[in-house]
Amino acid sequence: QVQLVDSGGGLVQPGGSLRLSCTASGLTLANYAIGWFRQAPGKEREGISCINSGDGTIYYSDSVKGRFTISRVKNTVHLQTNSLKPEDTAVYYCAALPWQRFSECTPDAYGAYYWGKGTLIIVSS
Repeated sequence: QVQLVDSGGGLVQPGGSLRLSCTASGLTLANYAIGWFRQAPGKEREGISCINSGDGTIYYSDSVKGRFTISRVKNTVHLQTNSLKPEDTAVYYCAALPWQRFSECTPDAYGAYYWGKGTLIIVSS
């Protein structure tokens, strides 16, 4: 029984920080490429960060580069989000696919694999 549980969202003021977590059961994340994605109201889901446990490759989208940091400790992946902006408001999802099958950090590439249920970040003053 494979499950990803994403958590850590909340309401924060602009400039604030949150740490999101994605904890896996039924699989070993050391064998996977893990991604964080977000979807804002009325917008397409976008890939914001991925980490490939197989070769250590890390990807950040231009919109979050320099502000967000992805990391893995055993079966949990974190996304540290700093200097949050109102435009970061979205539901954030983690997802995983076997690292040998990793191609790109996009929702379509991860679509057929494992996803969490999402955690909401609201950035507002």
